[in-house]
Amino acid sequence: GPTCVRQLADWGADVIKIEAPEGDAGLGGERHGPDFQNLHRNKRSLTLNLKAPEGLAILRRLVERADVVVENYRPDVKFRLGVDYESLRKVNKRIVYASISCFGQDGPYRDRPGFDQIAQGMGGLMSITGLPGQGPVRVGIPIDDLTAGNLLALGIMMAIFDRERTGVGRWVTTSLLEAQIFMLDFQASRWLIAKEVAPQAGNDHPTGIPTGVFPTSDGHINIAASSSRVFGRFCDAIGKPEWKDNPDWKDQKARSSHRKEINAAIGEVTRQKPSEHWIELLEGAGVPCGPIYTIDQVFADPQVQHLQMATPMHSPVIGDAEVVASAISITGFSKAVRMATPEMGSSTDEVLASVGYSADEIADMRKKGAI
Repeated sequence: GPTCVRQLADWGADVIKIEAPEGDAGLGGERHGPDFQNLHRNKRSLTLNLKAPEGLAILRRLVERADVVVENYRPDVKFRLGVDYESLRKVNKRIVYASISCFGQDGPYRDRPGFDQIAQGMGGLMSITGLPGQGPVRVGIPIDDLTAGNLLALGIMMAIFDRERTGVGRWVTTSLLEAQIFMLDFQASRWLIAKEVAPQAGNDHPTGIPTGVFPTSDGHINIAASSSRVFGRFCDAIGKPEWKDNPDWKDQKARSSHRKEINAAIGEVTRQKPSEHWIELLEGAGVPCGPIYTIDQVFADPQVQHLQMATPMHSPVIGDAEVVASAISITGFSKAVRMATPEMGSSTDEVLASVGYSADEIADMRKKGAI
């Protein structure tokens, strides 16, 4: 949910993050820690007790003027609170209501709790990640959280475009499980069409050979030389032109049957010199390759710095910091952070005043615990 909203916030949407007055139980990590600060920039914070009648009334007044509501409760919770799509569309028929959950809004697993790693396992990803025979391995990022959030943001935009035509909002949904299965893509289609169950392939590309991780004298690099044309250039560049004439390696099908042999032969060559030597040599020959960075090395790379993937943010609490920039660029638009991650409830009075509440009414609701 927060990932979805961050996509919209980064491009200028006025996002109001609704938090319980007692806090959000650490979701996104400690408020002044890296995760939370990166996740919630460009948003305002409103504290709201949706279990109080006054809190629910505030939400409904906000919905009257809003374009989009995003929620990531377990599916049953929004109905208990009275903030589900059918309830809120009676307040504003143009509202685009977006929901994200682990397993979906209906079906036998509807009410199950779940998290990213649960979806990675149930969606098949952990069965194809890691070295052959290693056993299931989680991907090192919360890929289902991120993918589901990004897909929901895309769905919201499509619903907004549709609303321009019809004047009516929509309920947009996705789930971590759906997002994970969608991201299986080729491995999923191989099962659906050819009934082929993809195994763990480790660092080797499942179909493009040779493509993988190869040792050097000071580490490892990635090399992708799978097409016949690129494989020929690769053989010439590393001083092994005779490999091109090897009948067992002559085309993609043949190389697929001799993957281990090819990889071992390449490794014997590449381990003799450092990574920088091979990257410079292979780039000069037009062979795709690259270093394998730690996170600090990623942000030290000149291309990454050129792309400005670390963007500055000034917070009145934590001071100057950098957060991860949007991966999208649009001509005429700035990707600069407009607002630092807010303190809890820092915009409550401002937001409520903007929808007509007086200072006395705000003070009274605060006294009652509604905000």
